[in-house]
Amino acid sequence: MAVLEKIRVKLGVFITIVIALALLSFIIDPTTLEAVSNSMSSKYDVGDINGKRISYQDFESEVENFTTLSEITSGTSARNEQQMEAIRNAAWQSMIDRYLFIRNAKDAGIAVGEAELLALTTGDMISPVIAQDPNFFDESGTFSKDRLVQLVQNIGNDPSGNIRMYWDYLQNTVYTQQYYAKYGSLFTQGNFTNPLMLSREIDENNNTTDAEFVMVPYGFTTDSTIVVTDKEIKDYYDAHKEMYRQQASRDIEYVVFEVVPSDDDIAAANEEVMKVYDEFAATEKADMKSFLLRNSDRPYSEYYYRTGELNTISSDVDDFVFNDGKGTSKVFTKDNTFYVAKVMDSRMVPDSVFVKHILLQGDQEALADSLVNVLKSGRESFSNVASLYSADQNPNVAERGDIGWMTQTYMIPGMESVMTAPLNNIFVIDTQYGKHIVKVTDRTEPLLKKQVAILERTAIASKETFNKYYSQANNIAAKSAGKYENFKKAVEEEGLYAHPVNRMLESSNRLGAIDDTKPVTRWAFEAKPGKVSDIITVNNNYFFVAALKGIHKEGYSTVQEVSSGIRNILYREKLGEKKAAEIAEKIKGLNDMQAIADALGTTVSTKENITFASLTSQGLDPKFIGAVSVAEEGKICGPLAGNIGVYVYKVTGHDTGSFFTEDDAKARDSQMSQYSLQMLLPVMMQDADVKDNRARFY
Repeated sequence: MAVLEKIRVKLGVFITIVIALALLSFIIDPTTLEAVSNSMSSKYDVGDINGKRISYQDFESEVENFTTLSEITSGTSARNEQQMEAIRNAAWQSMIDRYLFIRNAKDAGIAVGEAELLALTTGDMISPVIAQDPNFFDESGTFSKDRLVQLVQNIGNDPSGNIRMYWDYLQNTVYTQQYYAKYGSLFTQGNFTNPLMLSREIDENNNTTDAEFVMVPYGFTTDSTIVVTDKEIKDYYDAHKEMYRQQASRDIEYVVFEVVPSDDDIAAANEEVMKVYDEFAATEKADMKSFLLRNSDRPYSEYYYRTGELNTISSDVDDFVFNDGKGTSKVFTKDNTFYVAKVMDSRMVPDSVFVKHILLQGDQEALADSLVNVLKSGRESFSNVASLYSADQNPNVAERGDIGWMTQTYMIPGMESVMTAPLNNIFVIDTQYGKHIVKVTDRTEPLLKKQVAILERTAIASKETFNKYYSQANNIAAKSAGKYENFKKAVEEEGLYAHPVNRMLESSNRLGAIDDTKPVTRWAFEAKPGKVSDIITVNNNYFFVAALKGIHKEGYSTVQEVSSGIRNILYREKLGEKKAAEIAEKIKGLNDMQAIADALGTTVSTKENITFASLTSQGLDPKFIGAVSVAEEGKICGPLAGNIGVYVYKVTGHDTGSFFTEDDAKARDSQMSQYSLQMLLPVMMQDADVKDNRARFY
């Protein structure tokens, strides 16, 4: 009756919700209902951690926090896709720690108190997280507690809130790492090896065996008398189901048409270069920037190249610049791209310089000349003036005003002249950020480098060429009419090759040698089996038409999906049993290895120093290694059905060496302990059934 009452209550709640939604549909805009439905659907979640649904909005908020932290620590907001991927991984790990690991650690009775956290951050047992942070290093490169205290004291004086955010991040990292350290100690301290266990481990790893054996291989011919039933396959599957866990994946076939320039397109690009060649050769440095903007795919760069750097553009260009360098080069060609080079300047330039600056903005810019005079007179230090007047009050530097080591690639736009500035000269530079009072205090050894103007034109597919490839792809899509059977027929008729991809994961972003194929992946995970896509454009120069052959759902593979593999395993087991029985009959009564070899039509082999501890390193069947390690010396044993054949063997000697020492045993135990720690979080995530759906969105 109690169970029935629960069902009634739950059903009543469900019916109430349905009625309410039905009534709302009369008074609420349908798009609003759709948005609500989407927000309630796990399809629009980035993941699920320990029962906590992670919505896209929640995850993006976490990513935003880590992006800001990245800007604070790096001093730049510029990031490539690889850096963004690292930021998203850090955000995801933070949520794993918060919603899974720390909760499990607390459930295990572990705690990190306020007094403990205080001691780890500003007290007497500073955490390595803080002690190894370069922001708190002194001039000698060692941790300075004074620098740490200075940052904490400046929190209230920072209107941007960046210092507070960075300090909160450090405290949270220390807090989390302390939980990891304590939880990990449960395993390392519990993984105790007593003297008896240690002695046994040393003995087992020092035992070696010499053996004679004959082996009859199974061969490759199928034995039609051996039958594996569906029931046997199902029983094996049920007993080994954990081996068949799988991620969601898709089986597809696809054809792809790459848009490449035609011969006419290449000739047209060459002609365009030749038309402006003479003008390029006559253009002076002052006008080169505007000339290249009008006529080149590559803009003018103030960069000074060292020998070999231009090889990334063209080895011919590099060779001309550093082995000739006079006048204007001839036209070089590489991968349908045409280059003409001209040396604009040659100088001795260091690879990097250490720069200090005082940033003046708004009304403060009028103080530039006065402050330069003060600094040149020596009445005030650069860092003191920077503390008083600079708009850049970055706390994460050794001295106020430090920018640090700058290179031609790690450079504030507009400050390129610091690379060739004299040491300790104080001067003013204007950039988009304001006026900078600049001082270069150190530099690497100057090298001969050259500033080069490069006229570059890449042949691109014309509209006619683009349409030709699009038409070919459209032909396949139209003939397929959304059906796999039609797709196969169309591909065959056109003499094309359909590329098969089995078990493609949702995170896949590459097909063959083509990157950024996420649009194809997304289509495959939204389509139904047997469907064919319309044209999917990738990078604006690849046209895909894809067919979805099969779906593998997350969880466990079905019996049907793995039956072929299981059938092979069971067949091999039965074949081994049959072969062993046949061999036993053939060698009955024989007590000499050579006689046994003759009876089986094979030869006697020998193997010395077989060690059970190295199952995978000797090129021998693991079953054979295990059997000889415990076999009685001088006794003919077998037949033994191994992985590749049937063995008959005789141990000719057991020996105990001393090559595996107590230190080796302790080192191995330490490695196993570290391995268990590495598996700690993955096992937690598997147990909590963590869902990571980030691949749907990024």
